[in-house]
Amino acid sequence: MENSRYPRFTFTWLGAVTLVVGLFVGTMAVSLFSTFWKVAFKENLELKDWFLMVANSVGFLTAIAFFDFFIVRRTTNMKLNFNFSSVNFYTYLLVFPMMLGMMFISEFITSLIPITGPFFGDFYEYFTQLMSQLTDDPAIMLIMTVMMAPIFEEIIFRGIIQKGLINKGVEPWKAILYASIIFGIVHGNPWQFISAVMLGCVLGLVYYKTKSLLIPILLHGFNNLTLSLLVLFGKNESFAKFLNVSEWLILAAGIVLFSLFYYLFTKKYKVHYSEI
Repeated sequence: MENSRYPRFTFTWLGAVTLVVGLFVGTMAVSLFSTFWKVAFKENLELKDWFLMVANSVGFLTAIAFFDFFIVRRTTNMKLNFNFSSVNFYTYLLVFPMMLGMMFISEFITSLIPITGPFFGDFYEYFTQLMSQLTDDPAIMLIMTVMMAPIFEEIIFRGIIQKGLINKGVEPWKAILYASIIFGIVHGNPWQFISAVMLGCVLGLVYYKTKSLLIPILLHGFNNLTLSLLVLFGKNESFAKFLNVSEWLILAAGIVLFSLFYYLFTKKYKVHYSEI
């Protein structure tokens, strides 16, 4: 690893603060530009369908750039760089069904969280209204959720946080779990928290074994594309409602899919990928 083309940085509280500050700076820059545009040209950019996509992208980019310049380059004398190489075809045949199985399982567990009541009811109504804004323009929604979010989020949560923790000496399974929990927390609601943690563990496992950030990006995009299509055509992110079957059947299918392909991927699949 000493001669690796990829920097061996670590992730600490200083790195976490750097990411947050970078995100804040980027978000504020977009907000200030929007205010300037409103004053100068009497047009509110925040009402544009693409504004949220641009604001999120700038925030993520500045967070990554801050971590690169203030953490990675200062501690490793290298610039932030990741392995985006592909893997053999057999790997894809294992990881995508495994991901689909976890999507089924996470749907069942998420369905157990209440969506009514004095707290959950109001929170869920606010959450659904917020999500409905993303579907006003399907093209924008697909670009943001299927392309941009997987790239930026995997770079930060798997490429920076998980990898940085492992480089720091944290046991891989703990690093995968910690990165997944943080991934869930930033979604800001209990329904996406559950699925983000569970799916994040699969993404983290695949990244740890393949050493390629391309694979979790593709899996993340696959998850978001599937859910986006369910929303567009089924008006709900539920496989059970779209297929008109019981959530218990979805759970059973998920357990079978995930267990089988997890076993094949982790126990039977002997190909070793290295990052050099």
